Amino acid sequence: MIKNPLLLLLMVFVASCTVNQNVVRTAKSDPRKVGAPVVQRVKKPIYRPVTKTNPVAITKKDSPTVGNYSNATQVLEATTRVKVTTAMVLAYIENYKNVAKDNMVRTGIPASITLGQAILESGAGTGPLSVQANNHFGIKCHKEWTGPSIKYTDDEENECFRKYDDPSQSFKDHSYFLTSRPRYAELFEFEKDDYRSWAYGLKAAGYATDSKYPDKLIGLIERYQLNKYDTEVLGKDFVSKIVNQPIAYNDDVQKYTVIKGDSLYSISKKFNISIDELKKKNNLTDNTISLGQSIIVK
Repeated sequence: MIKNPLLLLLMVFVASCTVNQNVVRTAKSDPRKVGAPVVQRVKKPIYRPVTKTNPVAITKKDSPTVGNYSNATQVLEATTRVKVTTAMVLAYIENYKNVAKDNMVRTGIPASITLGQAILESGAGTGPLSVQANNHFGIKCHKEWTGPSIKYTDDEENECFRKYDDPSQSFKDHSYFLTSRPRYAELFEFEKDDYRSWAYGLKAAGYATDSKYPDKLIGLIERYQLNKYDTEVLGKDFVSKIVNQPIAYNDDVQKYTVIKGDSLYSISKKFNISIDELKKKNNLTDNTISLGQSIIVK
């Protein structure tokens, strides 16, 4: 037993200091112990290169195969392919019907044929040649042409086509083109209102290489009743041949006249026939069809 109180107090002070020092030494907590403070680390994102398993948006510029524009719309085609509406065709007819009638009086070429060819060749006045050169019939320069011209890629690159100051000059030149060349002489033996014979005669004389050219031309004439201008010039009564039903029958062959909004796909569904069969029956090399074109569907 310690009898000296002062000595006892000194021993207690020393002991308390020892305990405090131990607490200081162990102040660093072991993260493995429950309740100890934990330092949180933020995980950095991992950036991976784009691969086939990580798809990205592809823009039209990135991919040359985006869209199949060749089969997206119906077209009028001859020297070019353009899309037109019925209203555009009717406006075109109104603008040039008198020019066609005047040419019929002078040359004997049916106004219906002139208008039908103009619509077909120029895309109702919207084709590049008609817009840039007022050339509504795709007439090339040929050796005798000494007037203005324009270069345009048709059968060959940068071919020479005639350029006119006014579309009416193109109509007159078209009439002169047919009347001045011997190979078209037989056309003038047909009646002036026999547009069907004229259409097939143009093809036989080599005016167009398209085997369906007569059908396209006749389809336009009958759809827009262009033959009424022939009767006006001839002073005959016009008998309307409005096609209420777009389907025409010829013996065992069933035909359909292409109207606005049609495609080979829609026609195939309408008549329960495959697209390939349609192309085979009509000798089509692609899915392009024209307004007014006659399509064999049976």
